Amino acid sequence: MSNPYDNASERVSVLGPTLSFKGELHADEELLIKGRIEGSITHSQRVTVCPEGTVTANVRAQMIVVEGTVKGDLHAEKSVMVRETAQLRGNITAPTVSIVEGAQFNGGIDMEKKVAAAQTPAAERVQKATGSGGGR
Repeated sequence: MSNPYDNASERVSVLGPTLSFKGELHADEELLIKGRIEGSITHSQRVTVCPEGTVTANVRAQMIVVEGTVKGDLHAEKSVMVRETAQLRGNITAPTVSIVEGAQFNGGIDMEKKVAAAQTPAAERVQKATGSGGGR
């Protein structure tokens, strides 16, 4: 029988409704927050703040889903989804953002694609290499 925790993308951790956590939270599996968190959250997978969850923290993850209450900035590598039950006070940085009608949101959104900026120096190096070779 295989271990269900062999693959980080298949694992899910649940912070139950009676749990309260203060500090820095880091993990590599999906996280469902039904309790309270204060501090910071850094995940390599998806973070979901369930309707009963309350987060006072900056959150970094691949994907972030907000169904509950969040006070803090959200930084996602892929996407942020703010559902109709959400109360979000903070800025969102992600390539894809969706905010469902009925959600309460107060903050800014930055959807600039960072990949394009990262490719620019490589393109400049290619141009310089071909440009400097042609002058000889």
